[in-house]
Amino acid sequence: MTKPIIDVIIPAYNEEKSIGLVVRDIPKKLVRDIIVCNNNSKDNTAEVAAAAGAVVVQESRPGYGSACLKGMEYIAAKPVIEQPDIVVFIDGDYSDYGEEMPLLIQPIAEKDADLVIGSRALGETEDGAMQPQQIFGNWLATSLIKLFYKYEFTDLGPFRAIKYDKLLALQMNDPDFGWTVEMQVKAAKMKLRCTEVPVRYRSRIGVSKISGTLKGTILAGHKILWTIFKLL
Repeated sequence: MTKPIIDVIIPAYNEEKSIGLVVRDIPKKLVRDIIVCNNNSKDNTAEVAAAAGAVVVQESRPGYGSACLKGMEYIAAKPVIEQPDIVVFIDGDYSDYGEEMPLLIQPIAEKDADLVIGSRALGETEDGAMQPQQIFGNWLATSLIKLFYKYEFTDLGPFRAIKYDKLLALQMNDPDFGWTVEMQVKAAKMKLRCTEVPVRYRSRIGVSKISGTLKGTILAGHKILWTIFKLL
């Protein structure tokens, strides 16, 4: 593959303290657009992201998946000749190491992988960065994917890269917590070439909207399992 065109999608809800750092650490020579999808934030997320050099799009519908879909909508509006080769997803809370993006691109560029998951389970995770319920939930979800779809993943990590044409083929539609698992289950069903690379993971800036609350944890866990069984 010649030098690929890479766009980055970052869903963000009330991440003014972290979003500038996330945008800063993404290798600028590697990517074209860094698209921050401002998910109805009540703080200055949009202003900070724009000041850091990101393209900011607005999504008023709540939900992680809704924000990601808005980023895809922005890309799809470009002329066909300007469509990217690869789309990278990364969270806006500074828990992922954006400078590790080349690790996710390499299997696509050199080995023709379709989807690359940045695995926190295979990499180094800072103490306390993942709550016990997150670790268990990832184990359960990836075990079920292996059982039902015969694909081995170790993580549902948010830091991931996918060929743009494959992303479109997946017809993603989950508006909230099921986004990551929907992508992996649909990729398994379509027999895409999937792989994982170890990535580092640190404690996020601010309080998690999912694992930081009991309600969020329960809702996310229920949605992940529901998505796996719904797609059977």
